[in-house]
Amino acid sequence: MSQTLDRLTKQAQNNPLDSLEEWEEDLLNRYPDPNNIVQEGKTVEAYRNYETTTRNTVKEFYRLNHINQTYNFVLRKKENFLKLDKKEMSVWDAFEFLNQLVDDSDPDTDLDQLQHLLQTSEAIRADSHPDWMVLTGLFHDMGKVLCLFGEPQWATVGDTYPVGCAFSDKIVFSEFFTENYDHNNPLYNTKYGVYEPNCGLSNVQMSWGHDEYVYYMLKNYLPEPALYILRYHSFYPQHRENAYEHLMDQHDKEMFKWVKLFNPYDLYSKNPNPPDWQKLRPYYEDLAAKYLPSTLKF
Repeated sequence: MSQTLDRLTKQAQNNPLDSLEEWEEDLLNRYPDPNNIVQEGKTVEAYRNYETTTRNTVKEFYRLNHINQTYNFVLRKKENFLKLDKKEMSVWDAFEFLNQLVDDSDPDTDLDQLQHLLQTSEAIRADSHPDWMVLTGLFHDMGKVLCLFGEPQWATVGDTYPVGCAFSDKIVFSEFFTENYDHNNPLYNTKYGVYEPNCGLSNVQMSWGHDEYVYYMLKNYLPEPALYILRYHSFYPQHRENAYEHLMDQHDKEMFKWVKLFNPYDLYSKNPNPPDWQKLRPYYEDLAAKYLPSTLKF
């Protein structure tokens, strides 16, 4: 009995969310579509009252995330995973692998991961953006396969932010950083920490998760704006709160125009109507072949 309880407790600590999509649902509460706000007669402030709208599981998710995402933790994870030696698959087998993340406990969608990503990419395509951006929409969450390699959810999804310097109070549930080892370390707890002013984000270590992982998976194949989207699409403290401009250089600021352009497609494209994959597949097979090798390393 004791062993079973210990196992369940450990499982809850590693995966506090009911589903991976619960964090994404919470983003919709935090960053709602302005058109929907007008229709519903609500203000942005009413939607972003985070304390009253967040489920306990999401709060616990961020508590674990903020306690454990230290500078040295990130370096260890990069050393482990960025060798990309866990698995090698064809592009389309990779999506079948990703689809194992479907969670039957999610009450809001029964779409698998590929269908969700297709909704994002198809929305981008419908607005006549470049084809590399359409492909970026299709692959931006591929890094969630980290969960299938044993990573807990708090080290896979969630808002990302720099480590190695002071944690901004603009990060959701920033109060939990008081339990983070780096919070009291003078090497890491100042405004710039181990960095220099406007050093550029390429010189900054970000919290570990699917953004950084998918960036490294695809960094040799896609144009630079796509790589910024992949690497920073969960960096809400900056592209929504502008909390880390002091670390960005001018090139970062130019590239973040693409990150901000992509963000609404990521947040607001989900709907209950699944795309017709069989109809769309020839287009996406040709598009993937244009930019990517036949197999991807994970």
